[in-house]
Amino acid sequence: MRRLLLAGAAALALCGTAGMASAQTFRWANDGDVNSMDPYARNETFLLTFTANIYEPLVRRNRELKVEPALAESWQQTSPTVWRFNLRRNVRFSDGTPFTADDVVFSAERVRAQGSNLTAVLASVKEIRKIDDFTVEFETSQPNPIFLEEITTWTMMSRRWAEANNATRSMDLTSGQENFATRNAMGTGPFVLVSREPDRRTVLRPNPNWWDRAEHNLQEVQFNVIANDGTRVAALLSGEIDMIYTVPPQDTDRLSRAPNIRIHQQAELRTIFLGMDQARDELLKSDVRGRNPFRDVRVRRAMNMVIDREAIRTRIMRNQSRSTNLMIGPGVNGFVEAEDRIPRPDIEAARRLLAEAGYPNGFGVTMDCPNDRYVNDEAICTAIVPMLARIGIRVQLNAQTRARYFAEILAPRYNTSFYLLGWTPATYDAHNTLYNIMASRDPSRQRGVFNSGGWSNAEFDRLTDAIAVETTPARRQEMINQAMRIHADEVGHIPLHQQTVVWAARNTITLQQMADNYFPLRFVRVGQ
Repeated sequence: MRRLLLAGAAALALCGTAGMASAQTFRWANDGDVNSMDPYARNETFLLTFTANIYEPLVRRNRELKVEPALAESWQQTSPTVWRFNLRRNVRFSDGTPFTADDVVFSAERVRAQGSNLTAVLASVKEIRKIDDFTVEFETSQPNPIFLEEITTWTMMSRRWAEANNATRSMDLTSGQENFATRNAMGTGPFVLVSREPDRRTVLRPNPNWWDRAEHNLQEVQFNVIANDGTRVAALLSGEIDMIYTVPPQDTDRLSRAPNIRIHQQAELRTIFLGMDQARDELLKSDVRGRNPFRDVRVRRAMNMVIDREAIRTRIMRNQSRSTNLMIGPGVNGFVEAEDRIPRPDIEAARRLLAEAGYPNGFGVTMDCPNDRYVNDEAICTAIVPMLARIGIRVQLNAQTRARYFAEILAPRYNTSFYLLGWTPATYDAHNTLYNIMASRDPSRQRGVFNSGGWSNAEFDRLTDAIAVETTPARRQEMINQAMRIHADEVGHIPLHQQTVVWAARNTITLQQMADNYFPLRFVRVGQ
């Protein structure tokens, strides 16, 4: 009911502003909000892409997803482990203060400090050195062939602004903490934050002193939260908004036939998967006492055997996904089609495995699921409940908004037993997923930060470390294949699919759709 009321309020607010919008006002909507204006608060695509309109990295992605200069105008490797960046001169933050090496060093300290959810972005870095006001060096512990790709999502913050507003540390969203940077922002990027109403509307305007040449023609950007699918689609069709970031699969065909509406669609790099707590001796949310059924590989294999990915693809996703049994998909460096072997559903074999594991009558467990994060996330979880029930696993579904959901599964103690999650490797390389999602949790190395289930395998970890420094492509690929086979055999997670990115916009809108679901406003134009 609360979501419906919020959706209704958002729609009424949009009606009130529709007539006032100028040709260069861009109004867009999503089913969920950006949970913070702090770019280090959560390693989540929507938060990172939104804040990247205000804050900028040293190097960024262009329209073709290639790395290009941003706040660093050039760089060199002075040794196999040292990267020197020459900063762009005459860049200023939107408050007028100059951007210098001090801000880079500060941003490195802040992103690695407690409270940041992006600690892994500099996991390979041993030391950051200021050479002069416009030169910085990063020294890695070992050669890192994908270092540039790793830092494309790490944006620079102003030391002076953070210190003046007591925001030198990022606040942990899982605990509900806030500071000045949670609701305010000040960067060097193409847009500045004008107003912020959480769960309702956020307004941006162009930064008049941006260092780069503006390709957009926007005078104002209004981002609106409309949780209800039907209300969001109706707002686009009526002209109250110009673009929908998340299109419900069931509405794609109708929107494609609507006059003045254009569908933007392509395969996404994100993999949607299920995770299971394999770390605790006893599950937090289960009726099994004194043991953890997910620690038995036979239980995990049985679950993998009854998940009908094809049914999810055709009935839930309306053919807007690619089924998988790997944690990476096409477009990610290291993916090999021949390695992606999807098991056929086999209920009888799965029942036998459960019985062998000591659960002939199954067991009960709670499944944590978001309802406003991924395409049809709650519907996917709802469909999985009866699939598992066929072998006696009784699932109680706990679907929540992304803020509450992430607070559970990404809490310091990972307060979940069974969950659905999605991951896009920011580097477009397999190692990013191996290191962050699949490798054993090791806080001292910022490894496995998002391995909420705690799956662990020593040989897999050894391969992950070797892949990080291997520079011979063929040898590196074979190690990736070996790691993926270990994970698939042990069913460390249950991959489901790579979802399709589907946006919808009025045909007067020009935009750039990215395979990583980033939405850079600097490429948006409003016109006839």
